[in-house]
Amino acid sequence: MLHDRLLVSADAESGERKSGGGIVIPATASVGKRLAWAEVVAVGQHVRQVKLGDRVLFDPEERAEVELQSKTYLLLRERDLHAVAAKRVDSSSSTGLYL
Repeated sequence: MLHDRLLVSADAESGERKSGGGIVIPATASVGKRLAWAEVVAVGQHVRQVKLGDRVLFDPEERAEVELQSKTYLLLRERDLHAVAAKRVDSSSSTGLYL
């Protein structure tokens, strides 16, 4: 990986979702801009805030797809991330998310 690029493995997107109240929302329902989570599998040498294995929140419209060994990955820039969920953050004092 070069510069500030990240290679991530996106979570499997299911067609239908459930609301907090248990209502099933079909895949065809119109929703606003929806962000997605993915796991970091590779980082460039100029990435400062993200480590391998972190989960990152990003806009699915700002991505590039690449296929490696018959598996699809997404290529992102570090500046395009909205949040990082890291296991290395002490869970007793915070949520584990940081911007």
